Amino acid sequence: GFGSLMQDVLWCFSQVKGTIDIGVTEADIISTVEFNHTGELLATGDKGGRVVIFQREQESKNQPHRRGEYNVYSTFQSHEPEFDYLKSLEIEEKINKIRWLPQQNAAYFLLSTNDKTVKLWKVSERDKRPEGYNLKDEDGRLRDPSMITMLRVPVLRPMDLMVEATPRRVFANAHTYHINSISVNSDYETYMSADDLRINLWNFEITNQSFNIVDIKPANMEELTEVITAAEFHPNSCSTFVYSSSKGTIRLCDMRTAALCDRHAKFFEEPEDPSNRSFFSEIISSISDVKFSHSGRYIMTRDYLTVKVWDLNMENRPIETYQVHDYLRSKLCSLYENDCIFDKFECVWNGSDSVIMTGSYNNFFRMFDRNTKRDVTLEASRENSKPRAILKPRKVCVGGKRRKDEISVDSLDFSKKILHTAWHPSENIIAVAATNNLYIFQDKVN
Repeated sequence: GFGSLMQDVLWCFSQVKGTIDIGVTEADIISTVEFNHTGELLATGDKGGRVVIFQREQESKNQPHRRGEYNVYSTFQSHEPEFDYLKSLEIEEKINKIRWLPQQNAAYFLLSTNDKTVKLWKVSERDKRPEGYNLKDEDGRLRDPSMITMLRVPVLRPMDLMVEATPRRVFANAHTYHINSISVNSDYETYMSADDLRINLWNFEITNQSFNIVDIKPANMEELTEVITAAEFHPNSCSTFVYSSSKGTIRLCDMRTAALCDRHAKFFEEPEDPSNRSFFSEIISSISDVKFSHSGRYIMTRDYLTVKVWDLNMENRPIETYQVHDYLRSKLCSLYENDCIFDKFECVWNGSDSVIMTGSYNNFFRMFDRNTKRDVTLEASRENSKPRAILKPRKVCVGGKRRKDEISVDSLDFSKKILHTAWHPSENIIAVAATNNLYIFQDKVN
């Protein structure tokens, strides 16, 4: 067992109606997963530009174990495919990131982005409708003014609950390159969007103007040596943010020092071990995700083979390094040939920053307990998705004799990959996106 971390499958969602054998379209592949600040809602975005929001069931006395079950709350089309005629370029509708805003009133707000355009969506409930207009029938047709003999006072009548999603702001035309990150600032008035070479700062109220706060584009593009891969604001210091690069470095910037943060305040980089140098060193050191801990003291980065935890007060090396799938070190050649070496895995903290989670291949995902230094490999698959079935830890064997419960590194399925995961902000509930399926697992002690 893995103590309180030994996960227990409660249920499994599929993004596609019916069974998985009906042939999954590319549009159904989940491209981002995000809990809101309370954990009551969970949003997924997919390659077809759709956002699906799940809402957590409230506990009922006659069915206490149903607490925590997430059901579809709202589904809407966030982005449509576009075409840039000036550059003869198709702009995909795929949702790259979703970020929730903290709830201020009865409605929910979230940001979603594709490669070029960020949108602010309002998701609200309606359970009443006005009836008794003077100039219109109930079905909306205009009445003949000569037939109107008395003044009516419209009244609100109850109706079936409707969840509406409306786009409140569209932040467009500010990125030449593809947006890889959006991050809401702790002042809740601004947010940033990052692409390969620039990071822009937006005010939520202003859509036609943004401030460029980082620009690493060289004067001559032939001198380009690195790109921005991810960026995030500090959880409670509104002037501080980090961004990671394809060279495996992290820069911490402070907006109080200068309007353009090209000069970083801190620079985190691990010196390379010359004995490990290979043709693939540069590719596998590229950072695919960077996340501040909830406390704001640490940052976590994910590269191709490892997850690292850095202390903000120590720039020369990480304080913790976890091997995600070290058995792939000998397979880098074939992973390069099938392009898997360029996969961008994300990483997440649990609510107390004591455990971190990230994905791997074969629908495996990994958890590392920072206190006990124990780790576990779990699998999200339809075979073990019966309600309340306990997930068994999986082991991968490299060469030599294989035990019966182990899986050989040669039989891993590299088309099944877990790139996107999310952790409930306060409970041991996790969401794992495996291609077009969303799995939600809950700690068995809950």
